[in-house]
Amino acid sequence: MVYWETAHTIPDQPQFVLDFARQWQAAEKIIYSRTLAEPRSARTRIEREFDPEAVRRLRADVEHDITVDGPELAAQAIRAGLVDEFQMIVCPAVVDGGKRFLPDGVRLDFELLDERRFGNGVLILRYGIRGGARGA
Repeated sequence: MVYWETAHTIPDQPQFVLDFARQWQAAEKIIYSRTLAEPRSARTRIEREFDPEAVRRLRADVEHDITVDGPELAAQAIRAGLVDEFQMIVCPAVVDGGKRFLPDGVRLDFELLDERRFGNGVLILRYGIRGGARGA
């Protein structure tokens, strides 16, 4: 993700890339890592362990959305009941086996909130969770 620190300096970037780069650069970021020695991007701190209670406090203190990226971290947040919305980007290509999108042992009841279709077949689906996440 450190790409977004300098994406605005690459010539001929489309406006949506420039917009996201500005959002990325302005955002406070937390990286959960047991091995990374120091952050490689501005406005970033490292935490060694995922603490659901700390994230709950953070959610209570901010007025904007918080995103969770990465399948292992997302699985922990989903299991802790911290995720109330999913954005799924469906691309019409298979690159490799990849990692599972959703963790085992969790039941979710989705409600489609929005969808966006692109001419190349890409879909962006936005779902809310009815009733919150529940363990199996």
